[in-house]
Amino acid sequence: MKNAAFTLIELLVVISIIALLAAIAFPVFSISRRQARTVTCRANLHGLLLGLHNYEAEHQSLPYGFDCRVGSPPGGYIGIFAFDYPGWWWFHFSGVIREREQMDAIRCPSRKLEDSILDRDILCGNYGVNRSLCRTGTAMNDLPYQKAFVGPPLSTSSIRHPGSTLLIVDSGYVLISWWQATAEPPAPLDASLIEDTAYVPGLEINKERSLWPGQSCDAIDGRHPKKTVNVGFADGHAELKKAADLLVEKMGEDSYTNTILWHGK
Repeated sequence: MKNAAFTLIELLVVISIIALLAAIAFPVFSISRRQARTVTCRANLHGLLLGLHNYEAEHQSLPYGFDCRVGSPPGGYIGIFAFDYPGWWWFHFSGVIREREQMDAIRCPSRKLEDSILDRDILCGNYGVNRSLCRTGTAMNDLPYQKAFVGPPLSTSSIRHPGSTLLIVDSGYVLISWWQATAEPPAPLDASLIEDTAYVPGLEINKERSLWPGQSCDAIDGRHPKKTVNVGFADGHAELKKAADLLVEKMGEDSYTNTILWHGK
């Protein structure tokens, strides 16, 4: 009777076919995983937007982006005391975080921080609120360009174009402003302050910015496919946008593009 076992040549052919299929499949799986993380990120934004709007419904304004005048937040201060300010952040006010175990609600699954210290800091490399809307209750430092963001937060009813105005976005830091999205800010940013290293991931101008160690991959290469970012708007909807769509460009002495996106007017 003839032996039905595979010959060596047949085994090599089968192994070669399996290797070829694996080489084809692995990039597809990688893309699928990245797209799945992008979808999860957008779902996170929807939850955060809901918390912000629930706060507004109760208090007739959006929450402060940051305030240090109200004592310790639920679960205690978060961040790294060497460079983060102790106080309440917008997600504390909106009730998204009541315990430290709820941190995943504000963690972007696609962030790419390569520094172990920054990677442990929940305030870095996740989501940032627009400081033009969620202002700070007190000045975070003495630098004059911060003064425009100190004061009571706005309400969405006071925003002329809520469907086109950015409220929350993938960000290098928990607070972000249009100054971090332009190559020509009206005042120089201080890269020694971690809040000034906020960035829109994948924005081309990040190549020229002063970044902290470990931020380059996230800031320059971007988080989501084709250098896109998830954006939550003041009217409550979220969508995937090209990072380049958030760029602010100087047109004249006091004229800039994308003012509706960042200022709402």
